[in-house]
Amino acid sequence: MISYGCLVKGAMEIHSAFYFKCQIPFLKTFFIFKSYLCQRFIFFLSIPNFVIILAFFLAHWFLSLFFQTFFLHRYVSHKMFTTNKFNERVFYLLTFIFQGSSFLNPRAYAIMHREHHAFSDTEKDPHSPHFFKDVFQMMMYTATSYSQYEKRLKEPDAQFGGHYPEWRFIDKVGSKMIVRILFGVLYTAFYVAFATHWWMFLLLPIHFLMGPIQGAIVNWCGHKYGYSNFDNKDKSKNTTPFDFLLLGELFQNNHHKRPNSANFGARWFEFDPVYPVMKLMHWVRIIKLRPATLNK
Repeated sequence: MISYGCLVKGAMEIHSAFYFKCQIPFLKTFFIFKSYLCQRFIFFLSIPNFVIILAFFLAHWFLSLFFQTFFLHRYVSHKMFTTNKFNERVFYLLTFIFQGSSFLNPRAYAIMHREHHAFSDTEKDPHSPHFFKDVFQMMMYTATSYSQYEKRLKEPDAQFGGHYPEWRFIDKVGSKMIVRILFGVLYTAFYVAFATHWWMFLLLPIHFLMGPIQGAIVNWCGHKYGYSNFDNKDKSKNTTPFDFLLLGELFQNNHHKRPNSANFGARWFEFDPVYPVMKLMHWVRIIKLRPATLNK
């Protein structure tokens, strides 16, 4: 069987022949560019399929998570920084793109998160793990509350509403089931194209529900497992001092003590990977961190 690599190499040889015979500068440039693309394509084809699948999964995981913590959590819910309207719309759109099938409505997210801080680990907390038998019951209850705010079937108390950006068009499109299904089809098509073993397809459900799964891990583990730096009169924990996989979100105990701090780490060994990114964005003036949010 002829491999893709052989076919591309053959195409490169044809391009090279045309290049040496061609005397037109523009066409010479074209052939050079085409040869470069072919070389890159051969390199891509030489990568093991499981590496491609893993890279795709990790890219989706971290990009979805970044915009959840950076945009939905630290900006929409807490207003830790300011930015101009254009940048806000870019962040909004990127959140929709990278969360995809599990896009979380910013307004609903902000309301529920503010309720969580006000009623942490009480019966009014929309997602405390201490009132549910397992994480799945908590996720179902959270989904019901979220749906009510997303569809505006329920209005929040005055202290939890307002002061969040809204883009009704993206909210409407991102919440449509057909759009969520289309994103799911795209994820599935990628796996059909590159997955070579059955176990790789087991990652697909995580792609479909990426946002809620990440939120469930944070809300369940961040209020059940780990250590505490502060007595917050709740059960919030820092699950790990090296919270890279959840981009700082598992420093729940620190965050509940200092909800407006852009740095979720509090002790010298606690590293919040999103904070240096925010400081860089602040330095290049993409965003402006509020003075109260800065931790030296």
